Amino acid sequence: MGEIKNLKNIQNTTYGLEKLFDEAEDFLPLLGTDYIELYVGNAKQSAHFYKTAFGFQSEAFAGLETGMKDRVSFVLKQDKIRLVLTTPLEEGGELNEHINKHGDGVKVVALWVEDARKAWEETTKRGAKSYMEPRVEEDENGTVVRSGIHTYGDTVHIFVERKNYNGVFLPGYRKWESHYNPETVGLKFVDHMVGNVDWGEMKEWCQFYAKVMGFAQIISFTDDDISTDFTALMSKVMSNGNGRIKFPINEPAEGKKKSQIEEYIDFYNGPGVQHIAVATNDIVKTVSAMRDRGVEFLYVPETYYDDLLERVGAIDEDVEILKEHGILIDRDDEGYLLQLFTKPVVDRPTMFFEIIQRKGAQSFGVGNFKALFEAIEREQENRGTL
Repeated sequence: MGEIKNLKNIQNTTYGLEKLFDEAEDFLPLLGTDYIELYVGNAKQSAHFYKTAFGFQSEAFAGLETGMKDRVSFVLKQDKIRLVLTTPLEEGGELNEHINKHGDGVKVVALWVEDARKAWEETTKRGAKSYMEPRVEEDENGTVVRSGIHTYGDTVHIFVERKNYNGVFLPGYRKWESHYNPETVGLKFVDHMVGNVDWGEMKEWCQFYAKVMGFAQIISFTDDDISTDFTALMSKVMSNGNGRIKFPINEPAEGKKKSQIEEYIDFYNGPGVQHIAVATNDIVKTVSAMRDRGVEFLYVPETYYDDLLERVGAIDEDVEILKEHGILIDRDDEGYLLQLFTKPVVDRPTMFFEIIQRKGAQSFGVGNFKALFEAIEREQENRGTL
């Protein structure tokens, strides 16, 4: 049970979820993740991939047919998760610069708020750089107010106030009618989103989320906690008061070889969103469906399961079935979780997804870090970037 003990020691040095309401300020109430927008080289083909492989459904569309001249956006939805895939239609400009520099990647993490004007005012007066001043967008279905601020790298947060809107997604979009909508795979909501920042920047961005957005640090991992024989990293998890928005922030740490964070920074050309963790109520069913549709997951050696029950205690699932799918398990004081990570879903070794099922646990799988990072290192070695 050594790894469970290690997790308890780590948690004892952090705030803990039970203290969030004491530590996180309430000047920026967040209702949830509204949407995640990726700038991509070909939105139509990317949409087909996310529908086919991840089970997302067509929701909305904007482009030449709706009067949008400079870009096209396809909006996909699965339960409470909404992806927006955007591609430029003209040369030059911000979208092309972003794609040329980063490849396909997350530009916008949009947060659902009650008052987008107040969210912008509160964050900018605390030092955030404005990305979008509050603007009212309207059509026959009502009004949406949006505003935005810059965060790490070229990533931005947009605050979305939609209490007076009854249309599909946003004004300027129309319902996307499609005959091709494969079955969902059981993804429910965004559990957390992980940002990678450069050497020495983790503290700065954790302070940003604390000061500018009122977040509290709930967990901290040092390079002693997250390391293998070759590579290491450090991480802090920031959360808003109600726990609906959680942003782990990673930075590299010294190791014998190049870490996954360094590889990401090199190929993304700066800080950005490393992975999106999406929740499911049945990880075996979800992972099985995704694998059948062509999604590739990191390989977990069978030896990981040899002493699994000794490490995590009794679980409801059949270990042999978890072993068959390569699903990782970890436990904290509140319960346990099951998780698995895809290989990068874009051409560069940058963005990937985590599939997670929580059965009480509120942590992030520290007991799995060694197995996870060794799996990532095997992929790095195959790419020649370790």
